Amino acid sequence: MTETTDAAVQADLPAAAVEDKIPAYSWYVLFTLVVVYILNFIDRQILSILAVDIKRDLGLTDGQLGFLGGAAFAVFYALFGVPLGRLADRWNRVRLLTIGLALWSAMTAASGLARNYLTLSLARMGVGVGEATASPTAYSLISDYFPAKKRATALAIYSSGLYLGGGVSLLIGAKISQVWDAAYPGGGIGGLVGWQAAFLAVGIPGILMALWVATLREPERAPQEGQSDRHPLRDFFVDLSMLLPPFTLVHAARRGAKALVANIAFAAAMVAAAIVMIGITGNTPQWSAMAFGYYAVFSWAATLKQHDPATFRLIWGTPAFICTALGYGLVSLGAYALAFWAPPYAEIVLKLPKEELAFVLGANGAVSGFLGVIMGGRLSDALRQRNPSGRILMIMFGILAPIVPIWVGFTTDSGTVFYVMNFLAGLFAAAALGAAAATTQDLVLPRMRGTATASFFLATTLVGLAVGPYMVGQISDLTGSMRIGVLSLIAVAPISLALLIWAYRALPEAEATIEERARAAG
Repeated sequence: MTETTDAAVQADLPAAAVEDKIPAYSWYVLFTLVVVYILNFIDRQILSILAVDIKRDLGLTDGQLGFLGGAAFAVFYALFGVPLGRLADRWNRVRLLTIGLALWSAMTAASGLARNYLTLSLARMGVGVGEATASPTAYSLISDYFPAKKRATALAIYSSGLYLGGGVSLLIGAKISQVWDAAYPGGGIGGLVGWQAAFLAVGIPGILMALWVATLREPERAPQEGQSDRHPLRDFFVDLSMLLPPFTLVHAARRGAKALVANIAFAAAMVAAAIVMIGITGNTPQWSAMAFGYYAVFSWAATLKQHDPATFRLIWGTPAFICTALGYGLVSLGAYALAFWAPPYAEIVLKLPKEELAFVLGANGAVSGFLGVIMGGRLSDALRQRNPSGRILMIMFGILAPIVPIWVGFTTDSGTVFYVMNFLAGLFAAAALGAAAATTQDLVLPRMRGTATASFFLATTLVGLAVGPYMVGQISDLTGSMRIGVLSLIAVAPISLALLIWAYRALPEAEATIEERARAAG
């Protein structure tokens, strides 16, 4: 790295991130972002504790529940995260997060007004669009406010909101639903039942929280090479058009006949795959959403290669980045599936009372996730000091260590053993997140952080969230056993490990040649 480049990188960071001492305001920003992330996951995960009641009232199957808890949210979260991540690289991140928080909170409240499978699905899609603003903006802000050697720790602290919010959502959802149904056995105002009241109760406060977020200071960023001269919002709509047919075909045609043929061929392959899977499972929404999601990502990546070749090269053209993202994506597949299905499993299979399991699993999720992500972040930073690929070891731990707790916890008939094993599985899986997030941030230039975050979350959502909850539900429907559905998660561990071994070997060279490869691509 040259002295000129060093100066440019330093100029890209606020003074707070250059000094060893981290000022109090940086920690205040981090605290605020953690609170936002807690709300993010309350709104996202509250569906889990309400699943049995929703299934009963709307007449759903486990596969349909898995779609609501996974792909209905995940596909739109992932796809809008791409242009929103790019927008976070150029526009006011505080303003973007404020708008997103207000939107996803309003759509969570709208979930409480749903009367059928379709309207609830549409509301969950809206939640996904709004929440797509959260992590690209937060990751980028944290990367500006904290120096590189503390970045995994800071990102791990931020990520603790995932587990705190997920745990609190069980407690809040169960309590509100129970109190409401006890007070209004036949339905309250407008015929609303307990699960609907719970959605409204957690959605409305988020709109007020958006006013707090709007007061944060946006750190100054130096102009970056390779940026468009157009207004950032115009670029956002251009980026969005790269994902949405028929605009995807227009972009492909502009790149030439070969690109158009490749785009149409990939679209045809996705349609064919969806038809086959719909025939096997009978679940049209799940596989239609998945086919649309993967086609959209292919179209965006192909267009990005032409419009911003340096960013494409450092993300999509870097095996270390792709293998890290996909390897962790399979960790998240198991984590999301367990978070969604553990409460219904405990209620249906183990016959545990909803109030008890909400309290214990909620506390389990909050404590195990918080401890795991913080300790994992700190350990991954320490491993990184000794070994350029050290953080990958922590991700490997996150996929291998939960196997025994999952097997024991979901084969026992003891509620106590189930709770303990659920705690351990959550603790071990959570340890991987800070390491994976920091690794992907380290593999790109500062101006690409929002886009890198969006790309990272494509794996955690289109691989993890979109597939995990649905896979368990579908296998449960096919076998008639929710236990078998959950245990099927263990099968993803060898695939994840193989990807992470590849990332471990490729990472040192990839990190050492970041600027060289960016210049060559540009």
